[in-house]
Amino acid sequence: MIRIIFCLTFFLSSIVFQAQISSKYVISFEDAVHHEATVHATFTNLKSDIATFSMSRSSPGRYALHEFAKNVYNIKVTDGKGKVLEATRPDPYSWSVKGHDGTIKVSYTLFANHGDGTYAQVDETHAHLNLPATFIYVPELKDQEMEVTFNVREDLNWKIATQLKHQQNNTYYAKDLQYFMDSPVEIANFRERSFKVKDQTVILVLHDDAASEEQLEAYFEKVKKVVLEQMMVFGELPNYDYGEYRFLACYMPNATGDGMEHRNSTAIPSSRSLAQGGMTGNIGTVAHEFFHCWNVERIRPKALEPFDFSRANMSGELWFAEGFTSYYDDLSLVRSGILTHENYVQGLIGTFNYVWTSPGRQFFNPIEMSYQAPFVDAAKSVDETNRENTFISYYSYGSMLGLALDLSLRERDMNLDDYMSLVWNTYGKNEIPYTVEDLHNTLNIFAGKEFGNDFFDTYIYKSGMPAYERLFKNVGVILETKNDIEFGATVRNQSIANNPKKGTSAYEAGFQKGDKILQVGGIALEGNVGINAVLNTFKVGEKIVVVIERFGIQKELVLNIGTDVSYGLKLMDLNSKEMSKKMKQKQSSWLASKV
Repeated sequence: MIRIIFCLTFFLSSIVFQAQISSKYVISFEDAVHHEATVHATFTNLKSDIATFSMSRSSPGRYALHEFAKNVYNIKVTDGKGKVLEATRPDPYSWSVKGHDGTIKVSYTLFANHGDGTYAQVDETHAHLNLPATFIYVPELKDQEMEVTFNVREDLNWKIATQLKHQQNNTYYAKDLQYFMDSPVEIANFRERSFKVKDQTVILVLHDDAASEEQLEAYFEKVKKVVLEQMMVFGELPNYDYGEYRFLACYMPNATGDGMEHRNSTAIPSSRSLAQGGMTGNIGTVAHEFFHCWNVERIRPKALEPFDFSRANMSGELWFAEGFTSYYDDLSLVRSGILTHENYVQGLIGTFNYVWTSPGRQFFNPIEMSYQAPFVDAAKSVDETNRENTFISYYSYGSMLGLALDLSLRERDMNLDDYMSLVWNTYGKNEIPYTVEDLHNTLNIFAGKEFGNDFFDTYIYKSGMPAYERLFKNVGVILETKNDIEFGATVRNQSIANNPKKGTSAYEAGFQKGDKILQVGGIALEGNVGINAVLNTFKVGEKIVVVIERFGIQKELVLNIGTDVSYGLKLMDLNSKEMSKKMKQKQSSWLASKV
């Protein structure tokens, strides 16, 4: 009797659990060679007379519109009993049906051949799936449970890797639409390595047919170092929902370089195999995306919560969410010994110059640069823009602000790690979405109102440049300011390749993108001769005639030879008299391992 009662209870509880699952999918890949997948979806518990199903227009971790519906076709709809229903199109990304019986069954073909973190790719090497680019959904059912079964190609030895909860066999579960769409899937003949951090498991999934076992082991050791080093910033790993975190590393020639953070995993595709430069070239993406499991996924901007799949998502906090993460990716590499101190400092130069010599700061502060994400984050457009003069990537801008805040705090015998830890414990650990004002108030609490107000008022709400020369010197780094002759635009094969930079000699003289330069001060510009090399044969302030061809017509422009500010960075010699004991200590505290 007891056994009968137990079995009946288990059976009834299973029925209740299954009844809660309102969206079920089965996806198969019989025609993978032509980049097609077949999807069968069943949606139940529908209450609306007219049922609407949609493809996402955006994707977690991206901020622009992508209109995934463009790759969906061969749509067929029935009700729960198999009656054929007619689907109408209320908009370009949705379908509507009426006359259903509370259930609709939808089948369709998906074309997928872009293997990055935003889209999907299906071929005979893998099924690389970002779920917003793969599955339709019913907005009415967004808060109900979901299930997906992957009919893998056993003839290709495919396996499944995902943060979705494993149910049985090839079937996986998500508690709602937000978690489902935030869960990338790599289906391939991959290899795995894992290690424990207390009671949680970090897993490296590697789809890389060219890498040897020795290369996999060496790379896995680097991944472990990054994980442990970044954990020291916050003092702990997040509590992953199912006790596991996965790096979905797809390093195949058909993949597209990218990195996309998710709650308990990250998609990190690249066309570089570990055997072909990926050993050093791909680890930076690992570092960036893993830091996101704190900063963005749990320390989360209020503007992105919940993520809206029907529109572009805008946040003014990306300078912090993406930018501070960008600061910490290379910092964690140098702390873990993957980068040398010299290479780390040299690696700062390009970003430093890009940010602090850009005319874009006169148009937008870091918050407003973040607002530009829907127009620049893998967004597509055919019309020309003037972003060379108006935009600074919030990744780069934010990373330089993170550097500035870290060095400014260290000047006061504090550091950015402890501030990030405070933000984590205040907002991230308890998953309370934050605003810019929250970050400001937290800095006031951490470092005092005078310091916090000055930093935000000068560098976040406005676009000021920190006193880097002094800040760098405190940690034994020399900032060099140069004023070299500079044209102000990139010239390739005699043609101007970008909009001239505001304030430069090229801009003031009226040059345009597309102009073909024929002569510079009587000197013929031929082949790949550098424009600045020619200009250096003249003196600053000298006016010369430049002959160009524009729209098929030759014309002359008068160029006033000018200079432009640029910066260099170098480590001070540890044995030099200028390098004090205190500076050495501060440099070590900044760059040395915390493990």
